Amino acid sequence: MPVRAVFLMLAALMLGGQASQTLQVTPLQRDGELLVSFKLDEALTDDIKAAIQSGLTVRFNYKVDLRRGSAAWFDRTIDTAAVGATVKYDNLTRRYSVTRTVNGHIDWADTTTHEDEAWRWLTDFARMPLFRGVALEANAEYYVRVRANATPRNSSFLWPWAADDAVGFARFTFVK
Repeated sequence: MPVRAVFLMLAALMLGGQASQTLQVTPLQRDGELLVSFKLDEALTDDIKAAIQSGLTVRFNYKVDLRRGSAAWFDRTIDTAAVGATVKYDNLTRRYSVTRTVNGHIDWADTTTHEDEAWRWLTDFARMPLFRGVALEANAEYYVRVRANATPRNSSFLWPWAADDAVGFARFTFVK
């Protein structure tokens, strides 16, 4: 068995040999453009709820990589995008302020009084045009990998996933 195949099998086992991923990723091709949807499938735990209700700003960072597999050892990264989502609860007005950023620029901001809606805004992203102007080869195999991190991160908070990342990916063939 080639070394690359053994490495990929070990990586798959370490990333969670479960049938379902914690981070669901869906690439969508439309008019020669690649749109990416992803969703962190985690429930709002009591620890995260307490952190948000305390008034701390809680941030979720998502690193989205567009990659192409190669016959050599390492896959090639075509482009990378950074997506962030923050929530801050105001105890006086009882409103959640949620902000989304893409590559450091504010993409969207809103407020809500509903906790479940704020959580959805932090963890569910639909049809984001993250890779505009990237030239993709027709009929080639690619994949999108998304890694998630949450802050603040200290010993008093127990996040529902591993200390570093929740990871998800999806393969697709670019058809032009």
